[in-house]
Amino acid sequence: MDVDDQNPASTAAESPEILPGGENEDLDNPAEPMQPAATTVIPSSIVPSIAPIPPPLITRPLAPLPSRPLLFRPPVAQNGEMRTSDSDSEHDELAPSRATQGSTAEYEVSEESRQVRERQEKAMQEFLMKRRASALAVPTNDMAVRARLRRLGEPITLFGEREMERRDRLRSIMARLDAEGQLEKLLKVHEEEEAAATGGTEEAEEEVLQYPFYTEGPKALLDARIDIAKYSIVRAASRLERAKRKRDDPDEDVEAEMDWALRQAESLVLDCSEIGDDRPLSGCSFSSDGKFLATSSLSGVAKMWSMPQVRKVSNFNGHTERVTDVIFSPVNECLATASADRTARLWSAEGSLLRTFEGHLDRLARIAFHPSGKYLGTTSFDKTWRLWDIETGVELLLQEGHSRSVYGIDFHHDGSLVSSCGLDALARVWDLRTGRSVLALEGHVKPVLGVNFSPNGYHLATGGEDNTCRIWDLRKKRSLYIIPAHSNLISQVKYEPQEGYFLVTASFDMTAKIWSARDFKPVKTLSGHEAKVTSLDIISDGQCIATVSHDRTIKLWSVNSKDEQTMDVD
Repeated sequence: MDVDDQNPASTAAESPEILPGGENEDLDNPAEPMQPAATTVIPSSIVPSIAPIPPPLITRPLAPLPSRPLLFRPPVAQNGEMRTSDSDSEHDELAPSRATQGSTAEYEVSEESRQVRERQEKAMQEFLMKRRASALAVPTNDMAVRARLRRLGEPITLFGEREMERRDRLRSIMARLDAEGQLEKLLKVHEEEEAAATGGTEEAEEEVLQYPFYTEGPKALLDARIDIAKYSIVRAASRLERAKRKRDDPDEDVEAEMDWALRQAESLVLDCSEIGDDRPLSGCSFSSDGKFLATSSLSGVAKMWSMPQVRKVSNFNGHTERVTDVIFSPVNECLATASADRTARLWSAEGSLLRTFEGHLDRLARIAFHPSGKYLGTTSFDKTWRLWDIETGVELLLQEGHSRSVYGIDFHHDGSLVSSCGLDALARVWDLRTGRSVLALEGHVKPVLGVNFSPNGYHLATGGEDNTCRIWDLRKKRSLYIIPAHSNLISQVKYEPQEGYFLVTASFDMTAKIWSARDFKPVKTLSGHEAKVTSLDIISDGQCIATVSHDRTIKLWSVNSKDEQTMDVD
């Protein structure tokens, strides 16, 4: 006990030499194995002196030590091969450095990096190819495109290829040959061969290729455009003057007028029902004075009925296929019919044929008169609509623009615009004075079957197979309101022709519905048909609506006379 009390420091100094010192020597010489037996000879009396040593001094340096020598240890070749490691992760970390032994400036590129680099190079090549193709001069005339493809030894057309697709194919071929440095060589060789074989035909071909890209219209079309412009200017001026008067005149109460018109529409009741034909009816139209009603049917016969008794006046026989639509002229009692026999016909009120309009390549759908009564518009399943001169029967305009069949057509009340709709779920607005497509109204998700301009001049209604009626604002060039109108497709939509205070939609759900033009709320549902309602028309004063259906009946919906007398007394 005396010896231990006199030498406490020597005991504390000797104990670290056994434990920590031994461990440090083992760490400095990792090749030598550790001697765990050395720690077992320590007497139990010495253990308390080791406890004050902080554990972080021992444990913290030990964690990274096994990995540090491995990261910086140079690879050693054994028998001509690189020494491998038992650890997979260690092998992955050391693989790039081992593969590049003797060279510190080069690294092995992974497969993923190589693929990314290849994609970038491919995208850059495509970009440069497109830039080179856009700088090439490619002819716009289809005949010139075909001739150039023939010169390059390529097929002049592919199955289902159209003009613009053929031109794009020529552009890509020329860009590829230009990138390969063969374009000038090929063109020169082919030109020399053709010049030697055909002689002077090259000059004639160059003259043919100087045609303009657009299609030049006839002189009659130019005269028609001038006449339509003069007519529309006067009509637009009168419409604007009337609108300003309603806005500024304190005696004019537009809201009260609209309320009265909506009350009149709400009081409509079924006044008459008459069987119109042996086959389903397809169209109907009131005359401008409201004294006659014309109907068309799938039997190929159109009929005229007197109003309001609905008595047959005359038949219009002549079409060899079903009649798809009928329309009265806005200036006289003549009417026009459209048929699946690819023709439209103009008839007098007595039933005599006045003119036949031929030119469409497929069956006709709808038909409409220009407000001046001088021109007739027809739509067809040949993807075009056409404008005809009533007096001469000449086709003034063949207008493309829809990718699928064109179904509906309507003229603006000023006469300056015309709207067409089709099975491509698109409605277009065309300027008749210039021939341009001024608006493309996209929104319907299924074919559009009905289109109609509002008398106010800036609203347009469309209806289609998506069971909705869309209201478009021509000033804002967008959809103003979407009416979830029916439970089946909408076959026809029309505004009240005098002021446009309400609009009516006909549907295959066997009903027709009246909607307010102010807030587009439902006003009245006209139920009574037992089959699909195919068409409707509104009399000029808005007091009567006619609907026709596949149940072969004509139904007239008129204002209740009792309610009208009560309002007159009030």
